[in-house]
Amino acid sequence: MIKDWKEVLIAYEQAVEELKIKFKSIRNEYRRLDEYSPIEFVTGRVKKITSIIDKAKKRSVSLDKIEEEIEDIAGIRIMCQFVEDIDKVVKLIRSRDGKDIKIVEERDYIKNIKESGYRSYHIIIKYSVHTAFGEKEILAEIQIRTLAMNFWATIEHSLNYKYKHSIPDDIRLRLKNAAEAAFRLDKEMSEIRNEIMEAQEIFQAKSTLVAEILKNIQNLYFSGKVNEIEEIREEFFKLQNEGDFLKLKNFNKRLKRLGKKYNVQKLTQ
Repeated sequence: MIKDWKEVLIAYEQAVEELKIKFKSIRNEYRRLDEYSPIEFVTGRVKKITSIIDKAKKRSVSLDKIEEEIEDIAGIRIMCQFVEDIDKVVKLIRSRDGKDIKIVEERDYIKNIKESGYRSYHIIIKYSVHTAFGEKEILAEIQIRTLAMNFWATIEHSLNYKYKHSIPDDIRLRLKNAAEAAFRLDKEMSEIRNEIMEAQEIFQAKSTLVAEILKNIQNLYFSGKVNEIEEIREEFFKLQNEGDFLKLKNFNKRLKRLGKKYNVQKLTQ
């Protein structure tokens, strides 16, 4: 019998935070390398005690079996821009199976759409955490979906809450039609995926370059060896307004040469 819910949920809260960090780190690694990341953003939550008990009652799960049979007390949601990215994220998770996570089950609600119109890819995992009370292996659910799928699922969740899982037929029909519209949007985005990715990669590369230029100007300024620092700043602002990537790249090369000439330390490579 579970007596102290607060203590029980500590492990789940820790698991959610650790898993969020792991997947955010993967996303950041891609971005640091100026590569496209299949992970757009990551969220997570631990179910509220009332929700856990309600679900247990609905499924006729006894209190002492909750941690074994309720798989989504800890939940991670990974959002992707494109449907194709979902498969990449699934493969990333599978590559960690038997290492820091253990895959228990996969449920593909994209190929096997729910009656409501719900689409998402679910992976149930076992994950070990080390708390002040010792090591504990828990179940957690990872949901992988597109932004459009997530928008629809959020609306459905709100309506289910409002109508206590008895959504009126007319609203249910419109909701199902909306699910199809969201999926059509995903298909349209997939059609122009390459163009979108190229635009985002250019933006990311430019952002990285501008950050590097600003750091190099700062290092030149603090060295106290470069007299024309104001002219350098003005030229940078002018080039930034023009938005010409090649000119900015050449400008940064000049900054590096200046740094080498005056033996300025810490200019980025």
